[in-house]
Amino acid sequence: MENDTFNSPTLLLEGLKVTSDTFYPVFLFFFFSYLFIMVSNAGVLVLIWLERSLHQPMYILFCNLPINDIMGNTIMIPRLMWDMLVQPNERLIGYSECVVQAYFSHMFGTMSNNILIIMAFDRYVAICNPLRYGSIMSRRMVMWLTVSAWAVAFFLVSILLGLTIRLSRCRSLITNPYCDNASLFKLSCESVVANNVYGLTFTVVLYTFSIGSMVLTYSKITVVCLTSKSKSLNTKAFTTCSTHLTVYLIMLGSSMLIIFLHRFPEYSDYRKMASILFHVIPGGLNPIVYGLQSKEIRRFLSYMFNGKQKVWPSI
Repeated sequence: MENDTFNSPTLLLEGLKVTSDTFYPVFLFFFFSYLFIMVSNAGVLVLIWLERSLHQPMYILFCNLPINDIMGNTIMIPRLMWDMLVQPNERLIGYSECVVQAYFSHMFGTMSNNILIIMAFDRYVAICNPLRYGSIMSRRMVMWLTVSAWAVAFFLVSILLGLTIRLSRCRSLITNPYCDNASLFKLSCESVVANNVYGLTFTVVLYTFSIGSMVLTYSKITVVCLTSKSKSLNTKAFTTCSTHLTVYLIMLGSSMLIIFLHRFPEYSDYRKMASILFHVIPGGLNPIVYGLQSKEIRRFLSYMFNGKQKVWPSI
């Protein structure tokens, strides 16, 4: 397909650049990664849904994370694997489908931050104000935090993609393995200053607020733990907060790697792979981290498989 078609309804995806020697390892990696992400995240959701002891604000808020991981990986990995099976000149995608993929890809990244921010608020209340935890983290508050996180992401990403779809297109080649906002507005020959300004502002504000929230929250939690003589409080803080912080650092590290590689055009192939792993790595590790470090989930799984409540060592 030529790269100078005006407002073409069909686009050509560059896809992954894999050799004949690396095709099977890469394909199988994505296949088993997607299978594991779907089974593990869906399993955690079902487990929390069925087990009444897990109907706590922390786990209800956490449910947003596997939902987001399933959404973010489903919108990308199956399409990526399909494109690996066809010839490069046959990796065609409709413009509308490309916009949808880009929209949910950015929703995934934004929600990854938003979910961990509201979960940090839950940990702050639990550790710093335990006597009022039940009244503050009511069902109404949990619902408000959840709806707010999704609504903010929906609003911000809608503006991001709205600025892009208004542009006419004079090209039809997506120079990326999957569709995202930058790949779409690069198809236009019009001025994309507004897109660049909003995109940069969006990213800076999101990560400034995200990192700032974590620093503030964990600073206050640390002060409370250092001044408290309660061993049980400190143990609870370490167990629950280390889980949340581990998940956050996995997400932050994956996203920072992409931003860092953007500064080096000669490493564009590494950046493209990193952008894919931004979906895969957190989606695969999140249920493992929470499954291993959550005492309630470990106890329930032990009961299901062993028929009794086995005591697991804390991590």
